[in-house]
Amino acid sequence: MTYTIEKVTTLIGARRYGDNDTNIGFILTDSRSLCFPEETLFFALKSERNDGHNYIPELYRRGVKNFVVTNVPKGYASDYPGANFLKVVNTLEALQRLAERHRDEFNIPIVGITGSNGKTMVKEWLYQLLSPSMFVTRSPRSYNSQIGVPLSVWLMNEQTQVGVFEAGISMPGEMLALRDIIQPTIAVLTNLGAAHQENFSSMEEKCREKLILFHDAETVIYDGDDEVINKVIAEYPDYKGEKLFWSLKNAEAPFYVKNIEKQQSVTVITYIYKGEEDSFSIPFIDNASVQNAIISAVVASKLGLSAEDIDKRMTQLEPVAMRLEVKVGQHGCTLINDSYNSDINSLDIALDFMNRRPDHRGRRHTLILSDIYQSGQAPEALYKEVSDLARKRGVVKFIGIGPELCKQHDVIQISEKFFFPNVEEFIASEVFASLRDEVILLKGARQFGFDQLTELLVQKVHETTLEVNLNAVVANLNYYRAFMKPETKLVCMIKADGYGAGAVEIAKTLQDHRVDYLAVAVADEGVTLRKNGITSNIMIMNPEMTAFKTMFDYDLEPEVYSFRLLDALIKAAEKEGVTGFPVHIKLDTGMHRMGFDPENDMEELIGKLKHQNAIIPRSVFSHFVGSDDDSFDDFSAHQFELFDKGSKQLQAAFDHKILRHICNSAGIEHFPERQLDMCRLGLGLYGINSRNNKTINCVSTLKTTILQMHNVKAGDSVGYSRKTILDRDSVIAAIPIGYADGLNRRLGNRHAYCLVNGQKAEYVGNICMDVAMIDVTDIPCKEGDSVEIFGEHLPVQTLSDILETIPYEVLTTISNRVKRVYFQD
Repeated sequence: MTYTIEKVTTLIGARRYGDNDTNIGFILTDSRSLCFPEETLFFALKSERNDGHNYIPELYRRGVKNFVVTNVPKGYASDYPGANFLKVVNTLEALQRLAERHRDEFNIPIVGITGSNGKTMVKEWLYQLLSPSMFVTRSPRSYNSQIGVPLSVWLMNEQTQVGVFEAGISMPGEMLALRDIIQPTIAVLTNLGAAHQENFSSMEEKCREKLILFHDAETVIYDGDDEVINKVIAEYPDYKGEKLFWSLKNAEAPFYVKNIEKQQSVTVITYIYKGEEDSFSIPFIDNASVQNAIISAVVASKLGLSAEDIDKRMTQLEPVAMRLEVKVGQHGCTLINDSYNSDINSLDIALDFMNRRPDHRGRRHTLILSDIYQSGQAPEALYKEVSDLARKRGVVKFIGIGPELCKQHDVIQISEKFFFPNVEEFIASEVFASLRDEVILLKGARQFGFDQLTELLVQKVHETTLEVNLNAVVANLNYYRAFMKPETKLVCMIKADGYGAGAVEIAKTLQDHRVDYLAVAVADEGVTLRKNGITSNIMIMNPEMTAFKTMFDYDLEPEVYSFRLLDALIKAAEKEGVTGFPVHIKLDTGMHRMGFDPENDMEELIGKLKHQNAIIPRSVFSHFVGSDDDSFDDFSAHQFELFDKGSKQLQAAFDHKILRHICNSAGIEHFPERQLDMCRLGLGLYGINSRNNKTINCVSTLKTTILQMHNVKAGDSVGYSRKTILDRDSVIAAIPIGYADGLNRRLGNRHAYCLVNGQKAEYVGNICMDVAMIDVTDIPCKEGDSVEIFGEHLPVQTLSDILETIPYEVLTTISNRVKRVYFQD
């Protein structure tokens, strides 16, 4: 659907500057995601740290002619000929209002889903249940925020028969706008949990906020066994709509779950709805999947899906990979795996993600795509849109799989293109064998067997993996940014290979979110980043004198902490003909590790810096010894006093601005008044709050699998040197992880545990180089089951506490032979 610019102006109540009549089909809030400039309307959103108005010149040069702004550029008529500027009071509210007015165009069932967990899973499973018989428009991935919801609702078009949208909130006052945009006819509350509880005074308050979504809905769906939900709903006696709650306890419930039978790999759920007893099976046995399936069944029943269709389609439910997976592939390839479904909206998001990755090593961007089902479009029009998207997103090689794509091969206007009726023929082809040094996006429905492609294309390493959640990295970044003044810059520490998480992928994510500086330990780490397309400023914290030329060649800015290093660096720069090379001056205020003495060295330091032009101080910094511990506050104050005096003395000697920084992760939170010009974010970026040793958002999860299980009799020993003697008949499992992977030997012999199917399994015997043994006697499990060493459910701090060390050590000792798998929503 498109709107004239005149109509948009009216819908959002804007004042229009410019007279270019055009149609709007796309709305944009992030300049990096531009694809179709001619039909795009850009909303210049403002935040504490960024302002979309700054990107108007760049977007205009790239072909965008329509902007929603709070400030019209001066001289707009001469500087931006042919452009329209729609002036409003608040650009975010204008975006939301446009989506709300777009929603008013549809008189169809709209499902709004909120809750602490399960929103995305329920939404995707509803799509799988409903899409065979009706055209469903749904939120892409986790687009459930104040910006994501209007972008999602905007996707509805003339083909849409049902809308399914998530509504996520993190603090009071957010749901009202989302309700007005979605205007659900069916409102769903999946559950109440601990997520974002720190922003609410009680569970009741959070529940009230979420239930704002229910206000005008014709039907509300919720857990009738949840006491908090029932209590809060009882506060709204005037609600006249249908209360379609489910229950495992109340036989009088509108949707009564009579029985849940878990088998080896299937769960059978028996229920009574409208007086009829029926059942369905799902190919999962975990509790979260069971609850999500029940919710999906309630909604599907309300939307008229028959019990027979529910049963048939539930058995075919596919696991939802809610995150894009980035994996190291064979033959120099990078794999972006998004093969849990295939539709035009999620394709655009995945292509945008691939296009924004800074892989600048001459590698081609390749799309492997299956037929797209239930699109609501004629095949020729659909695949023309696919072709346009792929070309504009930088795809140079297209591989289509499926009978329909084979028919539409002429529609795909990409020079290097190949088509196969099925995955098997593609795998057997020369095209598959010739994949080399490419960034490959796998986007296809599972029924085409794309899991085979992933298995064959991924680099083969053993079954222990470190899963890195890039969304959690961003969430932690924003957690600390919330403590900072908008004008304060940020250095993100990614030394030690990103604290074990992988510096390259972490750097790509941080660069995409516009951090001011990245910091690594040595020049070689910086070179690796540059060769992988990182253009951000990079600070070298431990520069080696043999690496000066490398730093000059790759624009790597060294820390300078001694006169010996300073003299050698100046000499090397002069020899290379380098002038004005930025450096970072370190002052020792109490760590007594490295740095100039701020009381005794400043005069000589300034003299040396002033009498040369090879290098120039870009920043001056020091490091708090104990900002994570209140007992050191007096010493921290003494450190700051020394730094403040020394850094001001340095600044006074130069006309240009020298950035001052002393706060680390803990200091950002504990000493907001000492943030100065810049702060350094280290361990906090990886999800660990050193102030309280708690997890903020878990970034790294170390997993392995059960290789083999043995029944071992009481009195027998396990492992080298017979260190563990069993006191009962036991089941012992071997897992492929050992001290060569970073699993500390001191954790063996029942000193620590891992998690198998959510239950504690102690390490028994000595941990070996490549294998460890665990006691799974009382745990339902089998060979091949997943084992969590640390992560989302077992914090890394648990292991570091047992080892009487710090989380840094556990994270950074994970071996490079452990495969890293990256996830991105």
